[in-house]
Amino acid sequence: MPTLRLLTVSAVALLVASCAAPGGSDQATTAPPTSRQIVATEGAPAAIGPYSQAVLVGDQLFLSGQIGLDPATGEMVAGGVEPETRQVLANAHAVLREAGFTTADVVQCTVFLADLDDYAAVNRIYGEVFADAPPARAAVEVARLPRDARVEIMMTAVRTDR
Repeated sequence: MPTLRLLTVSAVALLVASCAAPGGSDQATTAPPTSRQIVATEGAPAAIGPYSQAVLVGDQLFLSGQIGLDPATGEMVAGGVEPETRQVLANAHAVLREAGFTTADVVQCTVFLADLDDYAAVNRIYGEVFADAPPARAAVEVARLPRDARVEIMMTAVRTDR
């Protein structure tokens, strides 16, 4: 069994100080600042508040939560949680595509549900989109969503060598 060794606070402070010392060998390890780019597409609904559809930082894309708004009309799709979920995923796909990503690049999703009883229906449709190597995910019930949506999904995608 491996032995666990703990550093004392003073040892950690000494280690940190030696790494940060001027002229130290770690000067080249400081990464240059990464650009931050706003991503927007007409293929997804315009933001309904002070936020961006997505923000690209380096090879990581952070998508704001999408609800079942039809981008052409700005209105919620009718018919309940299933058509809303399909529209949510279509909206997210449009944002991913605009930034040069695909659903295969999605590494994490958070699903917000107005009613956890809708979990199975949302999960079935979600599984159609993320059938192979699905991303990490959390699903939670919330008291209320914007525009009284039944489902909202936010995502994080990472561009990797495929």
